[in-house]
Amino acid sequence: MNPMPPARAPADALFDPLAMRRAARWRLSETLFWALPVLAYFAFPDDLALLSQIAITALLAISLDLILGFAGIISLGQAAFFGIGAYVAALLAQHGWGDPLLGLAAAAALSALAGWLTSFLVLRGSDLTRLLVTLGIGLMLFVAANQMTTITGGLDGLQGLPIGALLGHFSFGLYGRAAYVYSVVVLFALFWVARRLMHSPFGLSLRALRLNPQRMPALGVAVHTRLIAIYTLGALYAGVAGALLTQTTQFVSVDVFSFTRSAELLLMLVFGGAATLYGAMLGAIVFMLVHSLLSGMNPQYWQFWMGLALIAVVLFARGGLMGGLRALVQRLRRRGEQA
Repeated sequence: MNPMPPARAPADALFDPLAMRRAARWRLSETLFWALPVLAYFAFPDDLALLSQIAITALLAISLDLILGFAGIISLGQAAFFGIGAYVAALLAQHGWGDPLLGLAAAAALSALAGWLTSFLVLRGSDLTRLLVTLGIGLMLFVAANQMTTITGGLDGLQGLPIGALLGHFSFGLYGRAAYVYSVVVLFALFWVARRLMHSPFGLSLRALRLNPQRMPALGVAVHTRLIAIYTLGALYAGVAGALLTQTTQFVSVDVFSFTRSAELLLMLVFGGAATLYGAMLGAIVFMLVHSLLSGMNPQYWQFWMGLALIAVVLFARGGLMGGLRALVQRLRRRGEQA
């Protein structure tokens, strides 16, 4: 008589280890995607400042994708943590602590702390409550920063921040080479961490929680603990993005706390596709490029064309651009099999 198999913990029953290892493997398309920043460095040497902004915005989009796309925590307050990280790096540099890595670490720590503290307030209610609470937190920080002009510089901001050389050798010069490489490396490192996390049992439990929040507590999953953890991680990513912006531009103003930034971030996620990480980055890349192109062509009405493009994506590309690309690949495969 065969002995009965050992009982599996509720969390272990949520995933197949073999399937998760297969899903975590890097694909050729992913390698090609990450080769694009390397090619862009050589192909567009005069546009590295814009490319750095795109990399930073992509990291900020990932921060929202972690909490909204994977955990279902709707938020209009990512700009709050983005601004905290930006000002932490700025104030450290202003007081003689201009080392980029030190500023990055401090921004990550304080943004994560702010995310952890506010998570107990944000995660108490429903989706609408979370939306309003995160919006309120962001607006309060914007008003507070605007009033404390002696510290934040107000709308004029803090200019000419003495940011030190990266690793003591690479200064953020006029052409933006070091800034671009720095931004892309940090983006890739944090993306790699997020990718590993989302292919882990923790990440799979977040997906299941988003799809069926009523069933997960019955399986013995610590729902609230997981939500606090991912919300704190999202705040950390947003803070790192803010610090990168401050360090690479050597400037910061209260605009980093603006509601517009949080709203545009949500549009990027819808545009690119949520719960994929790559969709968040794709949405940020396309949004920033289209914004730069349209605002240069027609500064007054670029938002009209951007809105039209967003409506087209929602209507014809289910799951955003990433969902549209997946559907296209599946169609091509079917045609290839039928041929």
